[in-house]
Amino acid sequence: MKKIKDLQPKSIVPGILGHYAHGELHTFGYVLIKKGSIVPEHQHPHEQITFIVEGQLDMVIDGKAYSLTAGFIHIIPSNVRHSAVAITDCVVIDTFSPVREDYKNLESSAFSAVGRNEEN
Repeated sequence: MKKIKDLQPKSIVPGILGHYAHGELHTFGYVLIKKGSIVPEHQHPHEQITFIVEGQLDMVIDGKAYSLTAGFIHIIPSNVRHSAVAITDCVVIDTFSPVREDYKNLESSAFSAVGRNEEN
């Protein structure tokens, strides 16, 4: 057993740092997002569940705009395009199924082909 913040963090994009735990079937992330940080539009084969612990994260999911604040949750189906902008500093829980194998490598870039139809 470990504390989530004791796991070595992964930089997703500038201003976004995630601590990720990987099971056999899914990935759990405790994500710290600085105000103004942007997650570019992307899609991936993983189903994603995003829960806002603190702050305001504005997302566009499948072309629809959502403003998520503390306590809100959104389920993003597999292969649906989505993006986000942090309106404030945020603490977010992200889960992915299946496992985000690409997030196991702490040195690799999460967005090597920004905005493209890549698995990000």
